[in-house]
Amino acid sequence: MKNLLLVVTNVTHYESGLATGLWLSELTHIYHAAKQKGWEVTIASPKGGKVPIDPESLKPFVMDKITKEYYSSPGFLEELHQSKSLTEVENDFFDCVYLAGGHATMYDFPDNDVLQSIIRKQYEKGEMVAAICHGVGGLLNVKLSNGTYLISGKSLTGFDWFEESIAGRKKEVPFNLEAAIKERGVKFEKAFIPMTSNVVVDGNLITGQNPFSSKEIAKVIVNELEK
Repeated sequence: MKNLLLVVTNVTHYESGLATGLWLSELTHIYHAAKQKGWEVTIASPKGGKVPIDPESLKPFVMDKITKEYYSSPGFLEELHQSKSLTEVENDFFDCVYLAGGHATMYDFPDNDVLQSIIRKQYEKGEMVAAICHGVGGLLNVKLSNGTYLISGKSLTGFDWFEESIAGRKKEVPFNLEAAIKERGVKFEKAFIPMTSNVVVDGNLITGQNPFSSKEIAKVIVNELEK
């Protein structure tokens, strides 16, 4: 039996007022993979409670079969909108802490002290830390007990600046995620073709590049946890 903490955003809008939120498939695939194994799953957010879903992630040509099924499930949506707060779970044990993405996470993940504490303790215990797409921004400011940034010198990936251009959000986002990651001395690994699946494993740190990596990162996490 494994226990996973899936962290999602509470932010509903960009500063411009445009709607944003959780990118749903980046939660549904890891949730589904864990439930298929009979594992425990806890959904948490910085504030707890309701979790907004990015309307872009609900478009018919974007949603895959699994995501459509969960979006049609009242039980899943009720669980999502009754997320625990990070303070409620910060002292609990998890085999994996996973940061789901969506542009909204750029606002409430990077500077959240409780999230940083959860990630630091998780990583230093040798347990798994995973993040996908913009959720990788939650790793940016995490410092280890020795004062160094967790991601410094690591290999990882995340939503790159060219993909931000394809998404039409370069003028909306509060910062350039790719540039911020590289400033930490990271080996930033991109997919050869933008907007295609890419997952990077560096020890107990696992990252996915974009929404199209949702299925693959879930598979990698399960495989690593079962080793």
